[in-house]
Amino acid sequence: MTDLLYSEEEEALRAAVRDLLTDHCAAPDVIARGESDAPHDLALWKSLAEGMGLAGLLVPEDKGGQGASHRDVAVVLEELGRAVAPVPYLTSAVVATEALLACGDADLLAALASGRTIGALAVGLHRAPGAAFPAVRLEDGLLHGEITGVADAAAAGVLLVPADDGGLYAVEADAVTVTPQTSLDLTRPVATVRLDGARGRRLGDAEPAVRRALRAAAGLLASEQLGLADWALTETVRYLKERKQFNRPVGGFQALKHRLAQLWLEVVNLRAAARNAADALATGEDTDISVSVAQAYAAPVAVHAAEEALQLHGGIGMTWEHPLHLYLKRAKADSIAYGTAGAHREALAARVDLQAP
Repeated sequence: MTDLLYSEEEEALRAAVRDLLTDHCAAPDVIARGESDAPHDLALWKSLAEGMGLAGLLVPEDKGGQGASHRDVAVVLEELGRAVAPVPYLTSAVVATEALLACGDADLLAALASGRTIGALAVGLHRAPGAAFPAVRLEDGLLHGEITGVADAAAAGVLLVPADDGGLYAVEADAVTVTPQTSLDLTRPVATVRLDGARGRRLGDAEPAVRRALRAAAGLLASEQLGLADWALTETVRYLKERKQFNRPVGGFQALKHRLAQLWLEVVNLRAAARNAADALATGEDTDISVSVAQAYAAPVAVHAAEEALQLHGGIGMTWEHPLHLYLKRAKADSIAYGTAGAHREALAARVDLQAP
């Protein structure tokens, strides 16, 4: 049976990433960046990708990467979720990288693994694994069309674009028009990508590449949601131990103890589901089922954790200066990313032949 506990190497990776984020991803800076015209922290991305080599964890060593596993990437995403870090790690180091691994393009894989190039798959953030996705029109070797809801497109140097001939094309970012859309989550902005006669290089078949990329994204997103939920629980417990009412800590009231105990159980269960999904992606065993189970459970738990944290922090939790709103917005946005919980429950039911009433 697979051991889902964290290894010593994974804990060491966690400590290194957390130290970096503690020093370079303070909550006031993230809040200020979200209100600016440059929501992505490219200096932090450079430290993660080039300084620590984390952008190439999924890329084999012979292709310029680290040759690590999805379990290692899951640990990184836990810490990025804990800090709501405004970096395109999930979209470039996971989604775009998985699509390229399916196509086998060594040159572009090496560029993404180095962190010098940021990639984005031109598919809406809400698309679930296996769901139909729009493709742009290919005419006379040029790409025409528009794709909405593309996450982190503004930071990308290269876009991986599905076309109606069944191919996946690499298009340089300066060949397309990227228009920001109003996004609830300011730390992971979405945009509309418009192609008016853009030239692209065919990488391979779009359908298997997109399916593989979205499956990995959904499975590893659960680890980001775990980090977010764990932060919300930890910070709420800390606050309720310090906040006093009637001359005693608020956390001592029985009703609040019950709410925190319930939330703790949900977070523990989420950790098990997220770890199982990451391990399934790493080993290739029961991957589709494990990913669907994780996402069906992760989204409501992350939202619940952020909502409970907001309520139990009282008035300070409602202020713009406190980072809680960042976590609630990320949790809400993640709840529809790469398929809703309902979509994953339906997919899971279909796989085990459980028909709806």
